[in-house]
Amino acid sequence: MPQLLQMHRDPAVKSTTQRCTPLGLAPSFGFGDRIGLATRGHVAAMQRAGNGIAPIFPQQSIREMTRTNRTPRDVMDDALKAAESAGWNGVIGADADHLKTPEDVDITAAAGFTFFTIDPSDYVDQQADDYDETTLREKFDGARQDAPWFGDYLGETVELPTGRQIALDEEACMRAAVKYGPALREALRLGDHIRSVQEAEDREYEIELSVDETAQPTTLAEHYIIADQCLRGGMKLISLAPRFIGDFEKGIDFKGDVDALEVSLSDHAALAELLGPYKLSLHSGSDKLSMYTPLARATAGRFHVKTAGTSYLEALRVVARHDPESFREIVEFSRSRYEVDKATYHVSATLDDAPAAAKASDLELEREYLELWSEVPASRGFTKPGRQIVHCTFGSVLTHEKFGPLVRGILEDHPDTYCEVLEDHFSRHLEALQAGL
Repeated sequence: MPQLLQMHRDPAVKSTTQRCTPLGLAPSFGFGDRIGLATRGHVAAMQRAGNGIAPIFPQQSIREMTRTNRTPRDVMDDALKAAESAGWNGVIGADADHLKTPEDVDITAAAGFTFFTIDPSDYVDQQADDYDETTLREKFDGARQDAPWFGDYLGETVELPTGRQIALDEEACMRAAVKYGPALREALRLGDHIRSVQEAEDREYEIELSVDETAQPTTLAEHYIIADQCLRGGMKLISLAPRFIGDFEKGIDFKGDVDALEVSLSDHAALAELLGPYKLSLHSGSDKLSMYTPLARATAGRFHVKTAGTSYLEALRVVARHDPESFREIVEFSRSRYEVDKATYHVSATLDDAPAAAKASDLELEREYLELWSEVPASRGFTKPGRQIVHCTFGSVLTHEKFGPLVRGILEDHPDTYCEVLEDHFSRHLEALQAGL
């Protein structure tokens, strides 16, 4: 297992603003916190699960910060102060997530983030896998200028230690150019900007590239071209998040064939080892317990798992247990916002999949919208569709003039409950990953 780096401190900075550090190839786990009160529970889960996985406590995307009216400095300060208060003295990474513009980089770099996740998904052709040959050639003619690398790979065959062969024939290279050509161009531009910003201030950093927010899986040929071009272009690539086979919906367990996924993960991991090495990253990683052990096993510990909304859902569990009437109101408000708020998320739940608050008891409401670990097999994560309804609407709730202060107030009044549910929740995640190391 890769050795964890040791956290260092800047003597000119107060202890409550300890510096974060790149995590390298160590297995790592990102804890998103949309309210700023979850880190104590995250630390408790790390302490309960033991060593072996490096934590990222400050982690939030620009999209999430916008929806919750938080700044990168807010995210950083809340996480680091809470980690120190909770007694954490180990390594800490800091993820500036889903960056799309140079301005996103500038503001997160200034706050001290060290792990920069580039998200060029706006430039991906989501229909590329469905084009027939005629359409594919027409699209390729238009995208040719964004794929100057096309001839470098044409006709190449890559042999993996798993026995898999990657044939970079004309169709595979054209489809990669159409699907990812403009996205790869933008990723390299943003990577160059990250390098210039961080090197100008002599700051350590690492980059993750996210190409997972697509409807169609990333093929091995596409993975090879994307990663090879990033590395040739000087990107400090530490992890790559492909779109894996199966469904990775927000807030629920993996939907698909876990055995087939492990075979695919092994091939992608072998490719990452051949080219890098770099880690494979799992986004929308919350509650995917059924595939955590296969992920850790297939990657031999070179993985990163990113979670975000699940800590918000556990915050709602605290509301449900201490103020069930307010939880009912939040459920109904979330239902009213769901059709609008779900637009930027990969979810399948409908309003008909979960009961209106008036039609369920307190326990049923928690079961249907948050689920109960006591009713879930140890090898599986949550599956209730209602979780997706309250998951997607976090921004509307937290910025609401009544519900935002209400949720925060209940968490501040009952910090031990929030810590306890988070510790239980995340220790299950971490232990499932450790089982594959």
